[in-house]
Amino acid sequence: MKLMQINASARGVDSESLFISSAFVSELISYTEVDLDTYNLFEDSLPEFGAVASSAKMSILRGGDLSIDQKTVWGEIKRVFERFAAADAYVFNVPLWNNGVPYKLKQFIDVVTQPGLAFEFDVENGYIGLMRGRKSLVIHASGVYYEGVATSFGSDFSTPYVEHWLQFIGVESIQHVHVAPTVLNTNFFKTKGEAEVLVRNLARNWLGK
Repeated sequence: MKLMQINASARGVDSESLFISSAFVSELISYTEVDLDTYNLFEDSLPEFGAVASSAKMSILRGGDLSIDQKTVWGEIKRVFERFAAADAYVFNVPLWNNGVPYKLKQFIDVVTQPGLAFEFDVENGYIGLMRGRKSLVIHASGVYYEGVATSFGSDFSTPYVEHWLQFIGVESIQHVHVAPTVLNTNFFKTKGEAEVLVRNLARNWLGK
């Protein structure tokens, strides 16, 4: 299995979402050979998607030629995408930031979600994802918000956003695990332990164990 672990937390070893993600990975490794690629979004190189990249994308959508500058930037984008596309499975750990995803994950999504790479467009059928045949697990963590809490404690726009993005690019098997709340919780060790047991079971299920 070629697995990419995408870490969208800036907290390093203090990250609860990363802890649960790593438990899933370690369980997989204990049962099968895993070719693991870890992408730390706050530490690893990630190109900016600015004016030149945006104009290159529009040129591609219109079937036009790229300028020298556009080719250079597009080459950087393709390198990130090819690293992403080389995996046949993904585990994301995503903390909830201001009711949404961390900005580095949004940047990663904007970089890899490109025409002719992650999707294509058909005038009759619309967008068609090109990342079919892959599976994914998304670990979400939030300090205060949890499902069912009053709206004054926040909202979760992260889960549906990541879900819809993965569907958009063609990933068909998508699972979510929520670790919450991590701060407003008098028994967080129990919450964390239950999440760890859950993802270890999911890892075995992935392998048919």
